[in-house]
Amino acid sequence: MDPAAARVALEAERQRLLAEIDETQPEAPEPMTYGSQAAAATQVFDQNRALALRERAQNELALVEAALERLDAGGYGTCLDCGRSIAEGRLEALPWAAYCVDCQRKQPR
Repeated sequence: MDPAAARVALEAERQRLLAEIDETQPEAPEPMTYGSQAAAATQVFDQNRALALRERAQNELALVEAALERLDAGGYGTCLDCGRSIAEGRLEALPWAAYCVDCQRKQPR
């Protein structure tokens, strides 16, 4: 993937993730009324879901920002583990990919 196209893709993903993080900003819980266990359970579920989505977006944002740093440093598209080039198709699908497919399989989940 050429550096200009990579930068455009990474910046677009960065903006999308920042917007997602902003949208999942936790809200203060609403006051509970007694006897509404279903409403309380729904509220707790919704809060946990929003926090999980926010955490996932923050983790992805860190990957995107690291890819932008590699792009600026001239190391974009090179596997951080083995040093080989990352496949073009992989970079098109995941512009923030830091590892080739083989090395990614070795990474902890």
